[in-house]
Amino acid sequence: MSFPQVELNTNKGRIVLELNSEKAPKTVANFLDYVRDGFYDGVIFHRVIDGFMIQGGGMDENFKEKATRDSIENEADNGLSNDEGTIAMARTQAPHSASAQFFINVKNNAFLNHTGKTAQGWGYAVFGKVVEGMDVVNAIKGVRTGNRGYHADVPLENVVIESAKIISE
Repeated sequence: MSFPQVELNTNKGRIVLELNSEKAPKTVANFLDYVRDGFYDGVIFHRVIDGFMIQGGGMDENFKEKATRDSIENEADNGLSNDEGTIAMARTQAPHSASAQFFINVKNNAFLNHTGKTAQGWGYAVFGKVVEGMDVVNAIKGVRTGNRGYHADVPLENVVIESAKIISE
């Protein structure tokens, strides 16, 4: 079993993620590739909803969307649940559209779980969990938010992932 760990150093503190390569091998490999490439260094948590989740991994500090690699297959049918403290892939309405953006659940979000291989049932692929720094996640979920362009729930002050690095494979 492989449970690599990734450290996210943010301007709010340190978060350590333990990834589940056994249940979400393609998603974990994709995420680790982005970490190795330095893709997440300098990106922001651009969507924060207390009582739901914090989302990041796609926009720089100027709110410019970063170019990503191709989308990956949705592995939400892996038996992992969108529980508090888990990390999952963000996507559009298309089930297999996730690329780099992710979110950390700040409460149990069962309605995001896989229920069937239909447009409504695919769900969001959980691929790991926070093992250190849930206090940092909780600090992020509590920041003041507003609108920026056509985006809602944007932190009024940038919450930045200063660096992301693999600390164990």
